[in-house]
Amino acid sequence: MKFGVVVFPGSNCDRDMMESLQNDLNQEVIPLWHKDKDLSMFTTDDCIVLPGGFSYGDYLRCGAIARFSPMMQSVINFAGQGGKVLGVCNGFQILCESGLLPGVLLRNSHQQFVCKNIFMKEAASESCEALKIPVAHGEGRYFADEKTLESLEMHRQIIYRYCDAEGNITHESNPNGAIHNIAGICNKERNVYGMMPHPERATSRFLSNEDGKKVFNHLFGIN
Repeated sequence: MKFGVVVFPGSNCDRDMMESLQNDLNQEVIPLWHKDKDLSMFTTDDCIVLPGGFSYGDYLRCGAIARFSPMMQSVINFAGQGGKVLGVCNGFQILCESGLLPGVLLRNSHQQFVCKNIFMKEAASESCEALKIPVAHGEGRYFADEKTLESLEMHRQIIYRYCDAEGNITHESNPNGAIHNIAGICNKERNVYGMMPHPERATSRFLSNEDGKKVFNHLFGIN
Protein backbone atom coordinates (compact mmCIF):
# COMPACT_ATOMS: atom_id res chain seq x y z
CA MET A 1 0.00 0.00 0.00
CA LYS A 2 1.35 3.42 -0.97
CA PHE A 3 0.59 6.70 0.73
CA GLY A 4 0.76 10.05 -1.02
CA VAL A 5 1.12 13.01 1.36
CA VAL A 6 0.03 16.34 -0.11
CA VAL A 7 2.18 19.35 0.84
CA PHE A 8 0.39 22.71 0.80
CA PRO A 9 2.00 26.09 1.55
CA GLY A 10 1.49 26.31 5.31
CA SER A 11 1.45 22.56 5.95
CA ASN A 12 3.38 21.81 9.13
CA CYS A 13 2.51 18.17 9.79
CA ASP A 14 3.48 16.73 6.41
CA ARG A 15 6.88 15.60 7.69
CA ASP A 16 5.31 14.17 10.84
CA MET A 17 2.94 12.10 8.68
CA MET A 18 5.69 10.92 6.33
CA GLU A 19 8.01 9.99 9.21
CA SER A 20 5.23 8.07 10.95
CA LEU A 21 4.16 6.15 7.84
CA GLN A 22 7.70 5.38 6.67
CA ASN A 23 9.63 4.73 9.87
CA ASP A 24 7.00 3.56 12.35
CA LEU A 25 4.55 1.80 10.01
CA ASN A 26 6.96 0.71 7.24
CA GLN A 27 4.83 2.05 4.39
CA GLU A 28 5.90 3.49 1.04
CA VAL A 29 5.35 7.27 1.00
CA ILE A 30 5.38 9.72 -1.92
CA PRO A 31 5.29 13.50 -1.25
CA LEU A 32 2.83 15.37 -3.48
CA TRP A 33 3.17 19.10 -4.23
CA HIS A 34 -0.08 21.09 -4.19
CA LYS A 35 0.52 22.55 -7.67
CA ASP A 36 0.90 19.14 -9.29
CA LYS A 37 -1.98 17.01 -10.57
CA ASP A 38 -0.53 13.58 -11.35
CA LEU A 39 -1.82 10.68 -9.24
CA SER A 40 -1.22 8.03 -11.90
CA MET A 41 1.25 6.18 -9.67
CA PHE A 42 -1.55 5.35 -7.21
CA THR A 43 -4.29 2.73 -7.42
CA THR A 44 -7.57 2.68 -5.50
CA ASP A 45 -5.86 0.37 -2.98
CA ASP A 46 -3.55 3.25 -2.05
CA CYS A 47 -4.25 6.34 0.06
CA ILE A 48 -3.80 10.08 -0.35
CA VAL A 49 -3.25 11.98 2.91
CA LEU A 50 -4.05 15.63 3.55
CA PRO A 51 -1.92 16.56 6.58
CA GLY A 52 -2.41 19.09 9.32
CA GLY A 53 -1.15 22.66 9.32
CA PHE A 54 -2.37 26.01 8.10
CA SER A 55 -2.78 25.59 4.35
CA TYR A 56 -2.53 28.94 2.57
CA GLY A 57 -2.28 30.61 5.97
CA ASP A 58 -5.90 29.71 6.84
CA TYR A 59 -6.96 32.87 4.98
CA LEU A 60 -10.69 33.24 4.30
CA ARG A 61 -11.48 30.04 6.23
CA CYS A 62 -9.50 26.93 7.18
CA GLY A 63 -9.10 24.77 4.07
CA ALA A 64 -11.16 27.11 1.87
CA ILE A 65 -8.30 27.99 -0.50
CA ALA A 66 -6.59 24.58 -0.45
CA ARG A 67 -9.82 23.08 -1.70
CA PHE A 68 -9.17 24.76 -5.09
CA SER A 69 -5.53 23.69 -5.48
CA PRO A 70 -4.67 21.68 -8.62
CA MET A 71 -3.80 18.59 -6.56
CA MET A 72 -7.16 18.68 -4.76
CA GLN A 73 -9.01 18.42 -8.06
CA SER A 74 -7.12 15.18 -8.66
CA VAL A 75 -7.78 14.01 -5.10
CA ILE A 76 -11.52 14.60 -5.56
CA ASN A 77 -11.44 12.53 -8.76
CA PHE A 78 -9.36 9.84 -7.03
CA ALA A 79 -11.88 9.58 -4.20
CA GLY A 80 -14.72 9.43 -6.71
CA GLN A 81 -13.08 6.38 -8.27
CA GLY A 82 -12.93 4.65 -4.88
CA GLY A 83 -9.41 5.65 -3.84
CA LYS A 84 -8.75 6.07 -0.13
CA VAL A 85 -8.28 9.57 1.27
CA LEU A 86 -7.38 10.59 4.83
CA GLY A 87 -7.55 14.15 6.14
CA VAL A 88 -6.07 14.98 9.54
CA CYS A 89 -6.82 18.29 11.30
CA ASN A 90 -6.43 20.90 8.52
CA GLY A 91 -6.83 17.99 6.11
CA PHE A 92 -10.23 17.25 7.67
CA GLN A 93 -11.18 20.89 7.18
CA ILE A 94 -10.14 20.67 3.51
CA LEU A 95 -12.24 17.53 3.00
CA CYS A 96 -15.31 19.30 4.40
CA GLU A 97 -14.64 22.40 2.31
CA SER A 98 -14.28 20.29 -0.84
CA GLY A 99 -17.54 18.43 -0.23
CA LEU A 100 -15.85 15.05 0.16
CA LEU A 101 -17.18 14.93 3.72
CA PRO A 102 -20.33 16.55 5.16
CA GLY A 103 -20.41 19.18 7.87
CA VAL A 104 -18.02 21.94 8.87
CA LEU A 105 -15.27 22.64 11.43
CA LEU A 106 -15.98 25.75 13.51
CA ARG A 107 -13.99 27.74 16.06
CA ASN A 108 -13.50 25.84 19.30
CA SER A 109 -16.35 26.57 21.71
CA HIS A 110 -13.95 28.10 24.27
CA GLN A 111 -12.44 30.32 21.53
CA GLN A 112 -8.91 29.12 22.33
CA PHE A 113 -6.34 27.03 20.52
CA VAL A 114 -6.10 23.59 22.13
CA CYS A 115 -2.89 21.53 22.08
CA LYS A 116 -2.83 18.46 24.32
CA ASN A 117 -3.39 14.72 24.49
CA ILE A 118 -7.04 13.70 24.41
CA PHE A 119 -8.81 10.36 24.47
CA MET A 120 -11.06 9.04 21.74
CA LYS A 121 -12.70 5.72 20.92
CA GLU A 122 -14.08 3.91 17.90
CA ALA A 123 -17.69 5.00 17.65
CA ALA A 124 -18.99 1.71 16.23
CA SER A 125 -17.04 -0.59 18.51
CA GLU A 126 -18.52 -2.21 21.60
CA SER A 127 -15.09 -1.93 23.21
CA CYS A 128 -14.47 0.87 25.69
CA GLU A 129 -10.80 1.12 24.71
CA ALA A 130 -9.74 4.76 24.84
CA LEU A 131 -6.89 5.84 22.57
CA LYS A 132 -4.60 8.66 23.68
CA ILE A 133 -4.03 10.90 20.64
CA PRO A 134 -2.76 14.52 20.46
CA VAL A 135 -4.86 17.40 19.14
CA ALA A 136 -3.67 20.85 18.04
CA HIS A 137 -6.28 23.14 16.54
CA GLY A 138 -8.25 26.34 16.94
CA GLU A 139 -11.11 25.41 14.61
CA GLY A 140 -11.92 21.79 15.34
CA ARG A 141 -15.52 21.93 16.54
CA TYR A 142 -17.38 19.61 14.20
CA PHE A 143 -20.91 20.74 13.36
CA ALA A 144 -23.65 19.55 11.03
CA ASP A 145 -27.39 20.09 10.86
CA GLU A 146 -29.83 17.57 12.31
CA LYS A 147 -30.59 15.92 8.96
CA THR A 148 -26.88 15.38 8.29
CA LEU A 149 -26.30 14.06 11.81
CA GLU A 150 -29.17 11.60 11.42
CA SER A 151 -27.65 10.39 8.16
CA LEU A 152 -24.20 10.05 9.76
CA GLU A 153 -25.65 7.97 12.58
CA MET A 154 -27.82 5.86 10.26
CA HIS A 155 -24.93 4.97 7.95
CA ARG A 156 -22.42 4.55 10.80
CA GLN A 157 -20.21 7.28 9.38
CA ILE A 158 -19.03 8.58 12.76
CA ILE A 159 -15.75 6.74 13.24
CA TYR A 160 -14.37 8.37 16.42
CA ARG A 161 -15.79 10.22 19.40
CA TYR A 162 -13.99 12.08 22.17
CA CYS A 163 -14.12 10.25 25.50
CA ASP A 164 -12.39 10.09 28.88
CA ALA A 165 -9.56 7.72 29.81
CA GLU A 166 -12.09 5.01 30.70
CA GLY A 167 -13.91 5.28 27.38
CA ASN A 168 -16.90 7.22 28.69
CA ILE A 169 -18.28 9.84 26.29
CA THR A 170 -18.69 12.95 28.42
CA HIS A 171 -19.00 16.70 27.99
CA GLU A 172 -15.78 17.21 29.95
CA SER A 173 -13.79 14.97 27.58
CA ASN A 174 -14.77 17.06 24.53
CA PRO A 175 -11.81 19.41 23.81
CA ASN A 176 -13.55 21.74 21.37
CA GLY A 177 -17.33 21.49 21.78
CA ALA A 178 -17.84 19.22 18.77
CA ILE A 179 -21.46 18.16 18.37
CA HIS A 180 -22.10 14.61 19.62
CA ASN A 181 -18.41 14.48 20.69
CA ILE A 182 -17.48 13.77 17.07
CA ALA A 183 -13.72 13.46 16.50
CA GLY A 184 -13.79 11.83 13.06
CA ILE A 185 -16.14 10.77 10.29
CA CYS A 186 -16.12 9.03 6.91
CA ASN A 187 -18.21 9.19 3.75
CA LYS A 188 -20.99 6.70 2.97
CA GLU A 189 -18.68 4.74 0.66
CA ARG A 190 -16.16 4.44 3.53
CA ASN A 191 -13.12 5.43 1.50
CA VAL A 192 -12.74 9.06 2.68
CA TYR A 193 -11.84 9.66 6.33
CA GLY A 194 -11.43 12.88 8.29
CA MET A 195 -10.42 13.46 11.90
CA MET A 196 -9.12 16.29 14.06
CA PRO A 197 -6.76 14.27 16.35
CA HIS A 198 -3.25 13.50 15.02
CA PRO A 199 -2.57 9.73 14.99
CA GLU A 200 0.78 10.32 13.25
CA ARG A 201 2.04 11.95 16.45
CA ALA A 202 1.37 8.77 18.43
CA THR A 203 3.14 5.97 16.56
CA SER A 204 6.61 5.99 18.11
CA ARG A 205 7.87 4.17 21.19
CA PHE A 206 10.31 7.05 21.64
CA LEU A 207 7.31 9.28 22.39
CA SER A 208 5.93 6.68 24.82
CA ASN A 209 2.68 6.49 22.86
CA GLU A 210 1.81 4.14 20.00
CA ASP A 211 -1.98 4.40 20.12
CA GLY A 212 -1.90 6.07 16.72
CA LYS A 213 -0.89 2.74 15.18
CA LYS A 214 -4.30 1.40 16.21
CA VAL A 215 -5.94 4.18 14.23
CA PHE A 216 -4.03 3.31 11.05
CA ASN A 217 -4.79 -0.38 11.65
CA HIS A 218 -8.48 0.37 12.11
CA LEU A 219 -8.71 2.47 8.94
CA PHE A 220 -6.25 0.72 6.61
CA GLY A 221 -5.31 -2.61 8.20
CA ILE A 222 -1.65 -1.66 8.80
CA ASN A 223 0.29 -1.91 12.08
